[in-house]
Amino acid sequence: MTAVHPDAGRADARRNREKVLAAAARAFDEHGVDVSLGVIARRAGVGAGTVYRHFPGKEVLLEAVLVRQLDDLVGTARRWAVRVDPVAAFFGFLLDVVGTSHGRKHACDALTAQTSWPRPGLAAAARRFRQALDQLLRAAQRAGGVRTDVGADDVAALTVGCAAVWAAHRDRDGGPRMARLVLESLRTPSPVTRGRGFRDTPGTLDAAPRCEVCGTRIEPRSTGRPARYCGATCRQRARRRRLGTATLPGGERVPGTGSPEPGGPAG
Repeated sequence: MTAVHPDAGRADARRNREKVLAAAARAFDEHGVDVSLGVIARRAGVGAGTVYRHFPGKEVLLEAVLVRQLDDLVGTARRWAVRVDPVAAFFGFLLDVVGTSHGRKHACDALTAQTSWPRPGLAAAARRFRQALDQLLRAAQRAGGVRTDVGADDVAALTVGCAAVWAAHRDRDGGPRMARLVLESLRTPSPVTRGRGFRDTPGTLDAAPRCEVCGTRIEPRSTGRPARYCGATCRQRARRRRLGTATLPGGERVPGTGSPEPGGPAG
């Protein structure tokens, strides 16, 4: 009788485990986490007993799939870091993250629905991913290509949003395009756009326009031309001033020579 070398058994076990992980990842992406372990076993081409030996429960299998996916992204980050300049590496990695994550909604929903997550293995993988992301981010910031007021947690949250936009877009090419547009917001602002905030940005109230007649602060409008007067009374006062009198160089006062306000009487 021929003896079986112990390493051969371990190699078979590793191959079966890899088959199960790959099949489970596809099944979770396509059908959600409610898919049975029996279905996963058939997809992997192994028996149900093999699945249970490696993964006693579905949550254990889901965690292993997520750990594998995060570790794959860590490897992707390292490859980007040695291939191109820091800024290109950072944005290339983010697009890879978004592209590989937008179809994994079912697994993400399971994580947010269960209070038992994250488990230790997944938490450790998440730390490895965050460290890899932080290294790429800091290198890109040192190179001057990424704004310095964002951190790794901000970037990670932004990629989640990009993945949702990508998945929700009805146009196959529109999703990646919108994700790129969102990620462009992380670039260092150019001198032309630097300092231009949204009208409702907190902290900009002191820069709000003031009435040209009485000096009262005017709340910024979300649309249309910026208001010049605080209300109808000051608008009429300004109109009377323009239409009242004008002074010639010699000091003579001439009534009714004021020029009308551009665009009519509206403030």
